[in-house]
Amino acid sequence: MINSLIKKILKKTPFYAFYRQLKERRDYPIYQKSYSQCGEDLIMYFLFNWLKIRRPIYLDIGANHPKFLNNTYFFYKRGCSGILIEPNHNLLEKLRRVRPRDKCINIGIGFGEKREADFYIMTADTMSTFSKETAEQYASYGTHKIKEVRKVLLVPINEIFPELFEKTPNLISLDIEGLDLDILKSINFEIYRPEVFCVETLTYSEDNTEKKLGEIIDFMLSQDYFVYADTYVNTIFVDKRCWEKRKSSIR
Repeated sequence: MINSLIKKILKKTPFYAFYRQLKERRDYPIYQKSYSQCGEDLIMYFLFNWLKIRRPIYLDIGANHPKFLNNTYFFYKRGCSGILIEPNHNLLEKLRRVRPRDKCINIGIGFGEKREADFYIMTADTMSTFSKETAEQYASYGTHKIKEVRKVLLVPINEIFPELFEKTPNLISLDIEGLDLDILKSINFEIYRPEVFCVETLTYSEDNTEKKLGEIIDFMLSQDYFVYADTYVNTIFVDKRCWEKRKSSIR
């Protein structure tokens, strides 16, 4: 009775007519499904629309699962493609099966002179890391353990760009548990400037001692990027130069 009355009232409002028009347009979804941890993919989708980049090309470093908690699957579903970097060999088969249009590579991103490193595979795949200190910290909580240590090839990110992309990708999603800042510092920003970065900027803990990694934010600001959005877990950065061009183009 009450629901029927509310529906009758709503039908008389301008919003109801607008809603019916949207519902009848099959090419215009009423809602969008997020696959990221905190809706980062939907934020970036809105952002890329502002930048008039309809099909962003991405580099997903630490892809892990093809869909779950993944920042690029939303774009894959919309016809985009890119490169997935995943050092855990156990995850490659599923990544390639679910996302055949992407190129999935079983390597780590290196910095410095090292071309090989120990990769610590945890019982929870999302916690696997090249950082021994981080792996041991996670194991100390007692919930998860180090399941396997495996040697993995490292390739510097500045070699990835020219070898695997025709042009610099529009988006870099970065989540490698403890070494994100080192990877960012190794990028030659004078040559390679993706429009958007989505970086995990919160440490993991099980005792409420997580810490926001302000040094990552400070570094990206120093490279002339700005914080477009922050979900506490991840921070989305935009190239300020690109954003200013967008502004001037709509005046």
